[in-house]
Amino acid sequence: MIDIHCHILSGVDDGSYCLSESVEMARVAVESGTTDIIATPHTNAPGIDLNAWDDSFDAALSELNSALEKDRIPLKIHPGSEIYFTPGVLQMLKTGEAMTLNRSRYFLIEFDFYSREQTILDQCEMAASSGLVPVVAHPERYAAVQEDVQTAYRMKRMGCLLQLNSGSLFGAFGRGAQAAANEMLGDTLADFIASDAHSPYMRSPFIADAHEMVSDVYSIDYSDLLFSWNPGLVLADKEIVSY
Repeated sequence: MIDIHCHILSGVDDGSYCLSESVEMARVAVESGTTDIIATPHTNAPGIDLNAWDDSFDAALSELNSALEKDRIPLKIHPGSEIYFTPGVLQMLKTGEAMTLNRSRYFLIEFDFYSREQTILDQCEMAASSGLVPVVAHPERYAAVQEDVQTAYRMKRMGCLLQLNSGSLFGAFGRGAQAAANEMLGDTLADFIASDAHSPYMRSPFIADAHEMVSDVYSIDYSDLLFSWNPGLVLADKEIVSY
């Protein structure tokens, strides 16, 4: 499996706080069957500095991959970011300050959890106008989607892809998020499931249980698409598959 949303780089946001914790997160991911992770530190998020991708992020990424190689942990970490969307993000994408997922055509975006539906849709339209492909992080956590899952359909019609959090399937973000996630899965609206992990313990990168749940409740083909095939196509910068 490939995890396209994970806060595994240490000391750059509210995720891993040190290299040893990042290594432990990697161990948990490998135990779960994950082979690759895209590191997605918060960028442009409220309460966090701009956090633009720069040489220090490249150094942190290299240090982590070297540590995993030294400890013989069979996991590869790739560059990315989780971008809080504002109009200025489009320029940041052009300059590389906002990192796309493994430098591909795909970029991970998030919004304010309590934004009105029209605000989110306007931002989706703006993001899609970039010429790149926006991937909306955890749409099931947005109040507008919980109130009406048709909002998720509208996001997709704007040209966005949808990434669910594995924890949402088990109620980790509340019953509203759980219900919205399962409704989106039932309607095959989701394109990816990822961990959005922040530590080895709470919100960990263990996603095997979510893969098993989707396989049992929906289908193994859809589960493989969400956890492996589409994430692999993002890594390779190829067009993803709709179910």
